[in-house]
Amino acid sequence: MAATVVSINLSEKKTVRKTPGTQGTLVENRGFDGDAHAGDWHRQVSLLAEESIAKMQAKGLDVDAGDFAENITTRGIDLVSLPVGTRLKVGETLLQVSQIGKECHTKCAIYYQAGDCVMPKEGIFATVVEGGPVSTGDTVTVLGTEA
Repeated sequence: MAATVVSINLSEKKTVRKTPGTQGTLVENRGFDGDAHAGDWHRQVSLLAEESIAKMQAKGLDVDAGDFAENITTRGIDLVSLPVGTRLKVGETLLQVSQIGKECHTKCAIYYQAGDCVMPKEGIFATVVEGGPVSTGDTVTVLGTEA
């Protein structure tokens, strides 16, 4: 089964759950147009697997795509196994993995509900190498690392 985009999630403010949607536009060296996390830094786009969200649902949490503030929710790809520098073709766009996981300096609402959160351990971050539209159903292809 090919890896795919399940949801595109955006928010106008940081530290909040993102609103799930079906499409967005990635801007080169910036992130998603209209998203609070877009900017000139190494965490322009965040990705989290639907399989990771399912782990939290199995703990009894009522969570879904966007609730972990990820921009792209994927299915069928082991995101945390990708080394930094890996290039991903997402639809017609090109991303480069810039960070695996993150340190949470303040605990989020999910952490307080479940005593755990998957985003710091299983989410990844990327920069936008080539922008363009991204939609649910788009294929996610691992291209390898830049030579």
